[in-house]
Amino acid sequence: MFETQEEIPEIRERLHRVGITNLRTIARINWKGKFYTFIPTFEITIDVPEEKKGIHMSRLVESITETMSEAVEEEVKEAHTSLEELGLAIIRRLEKKHPHRRAEAWIKTQLIMERETPASKKVTLETYDVEVGVIKEPEKVEKVLKVIAIGNTACPHAMANNQGKTHIQRAIATLEIRTDYDEEIPLEDMIDVVEESFSSPTYTLLKTADENAVVQAMYSNPKFVEDVAREIIFKARQRFKGNIHVRVLSHESIHKHDVIAETWN
Repeated sequence: MFETQEEIPEIRERLHRVGITNLRTIARINWKGKFYTFIPTFEITIDVPEEKKGIHMSRLVESITETMSEAVEEEVKEAHTSLEELGLAIIRRLEKKHPHRRAEAWIKTQLIMERETPASKKVTLETYDVEVGVIKEPEKVEKVLKVIAIGNTACPHAMANNQGKTHIQRAIATLEIRTDYDEEIPLEDMIDVVEESFSSPTYTLLKTADENAVVQAMYSNPKFVEDVAREIIFKARQRFKGNIHVRVLSHESIHKHDVIAETWN
């Protein structure tokens, strides 16, 4: 059988990221004694030197599926403790099958958290998009943590000019932190920082009393999208170490366009 991947390419140029994307499978994480089940989407890449034509895609898939199988089978005894630990385990396994200098493992999934409605105090399950990336280079290992949360804002400008009446909109905020692999930053804590920065959080379940409480909270805490972005990065700097990136998108209710605010350190 010809190993065409090992041939010298016609154009000798190093490729920084080659691999697979949009691979879905199952994972179970034991985070501080609590089990989470995910169906994440993976992107796994390595660098390819200029003298090598390609990579063995099947080895990438094999590395992922073998690691997943071990995680599921041994979840009671030795389950992975976080998504980033799972990502690094995949990279470590890949090292034995496909030599490289740089590798990345990206995991996209949804995190479900229990919340309490503001007035009726009922339990509601809220879903958040999260992404974890592990980047391994010869001299260091870093990770990237990203969370996305949906909240509401009430416009302070309209409120000041309309005897307390204003328009409201849904805002979507993204908080991303790039930091050392060993830095412990729970995704749940990142989500809390984002939700606390809106005029009010949003909820899947709301009784009438809860709806009233959300509206009252929004009107008592009016914010521009710029205010939300500033508050997120301010709170994130106080609680987390690393390079922080914040992006807030406001779906405007009285305009045909949307508004964004973005900042980083």
